[in-house]
Formats: sequence, structure tokens, C-alpha cells
Amino acid sequence: MNFLELAGKRRSVRFFEDREVDKELILNVLEAGNLAPSAHNKQSWKFYVISGEKKNKLAELIGELSDNFPRKSRTLLRMAGKSIYSAPVVIAVFSTGELVREAEDFGEDMKREIERFFMDMEIQSASAAVQNMLLQATELGLGAVWLGIVNLVAEKIQNFLQTNHKLLAMIPIGYPVRINQSPKKKSLKDVLIEIS
Repeated sequence: MNFLELAGKRRSVRFFEDREVDKELILNVLEAGNLAPSAHNKQSWKFYVISGEKKNKLAELIGELSDNFPRKSRTLLRMAGKSIYSAPVVIAVFSTGELVREAEDFGEDMKREIERFFMDMEIQSASAAVQNMLLQATELGLGAVWLGIVNLVAEKIQNFLQTNHKLLAMIPIGYPVRINQSPKKKSLKDVLIEIS
């Protein structure tokens, strides 16, 4: 299929069949992420592949932590935990902070401002990697979803996975139980502003 067909076919899939995904398919998804453009070509990301009992315990942790949040956030966190539990594999995307550390070269008076700027670039880079992975999963007949809500408990997840890297995204992947209709998108004319 052409790219626009692939992009139009992508769906956020939150519940998965109880079957394993071949390791080669997961590596294919990861390779697509790793091919994404990145600020200064730093590729300042790490992809953690979580499965088995560790993945199930992560889902439980997120469910438990949801109790500390107001109703809407609590509901979304519980749904995220269920998606993680349902998926055979979860890819967590972390920032290494490699680009942010370069802010030290700009002197103390500008360091904070440059750190924020570089962190934005690390987030943008990871977002491109995530989109590549979501599209590659779709092309391979897999379902996936970008769980942004888990960033509310990012520090706890980082501790659970024993990493100093900063959590930016979490993507459960597997064979979808069902493919939902795409929500209605705004038309291009509603979002396009031409300036000449």
C-alpha cells in the first residue's frame, strides 16, 4: 500500500489476542523506530522491550498507582495498565539525555534555557521514532497504541525498570482483538493556514 493508505489504516489498538508476536516482527518495528530522524542525529533514545512476568507486574504497578489520581486520570491509567497486560510485548521509549547534556557547553547563564530547548528536541526525536514504529506495526498486521498517560507515573516506571533514562512513550504491541473505526479527522482545510 502507499504511504497515505498506511497512515490512514493505522489505529490505536488497546486490546490484543492471546498469542505471541514473532521476535523478528518486533525487531522490524524497532528498526523502523531507529531509522527516524533525530536532532543532531544523536538518536538519544533507548528502546526497552518488556514482556512476560515483568510486563504483567508493570501493568499491575500502573493500576495501583492510578489510585493516587483524580477520576479521569485514574480511569486512563487503569485502561493503560489493562492494555499493557493484554499485549504480548511493550516497547518503552526512553530519552538518554545525551543531547540535553550538551547544554553545559553554553555557559551557566544560558544552561537552563538550552536544556529545555534540547529536551524538546529529544521529545520530538522520540516522537518521530514512535510514529515510525506505529506505522511499521500497522504494515505488519499488528496493532499498537501510544500510551501517553503513563508519563504521569514516569518516575515510578523508571524506578521499576531500574533506569536513569527518562520515559517518553510506551507502546503495547500485538495482534488486535478487533480493529475499530477511525475517529473522524479534521479535514486538511480545517488545519491548513497558507501564508505567502
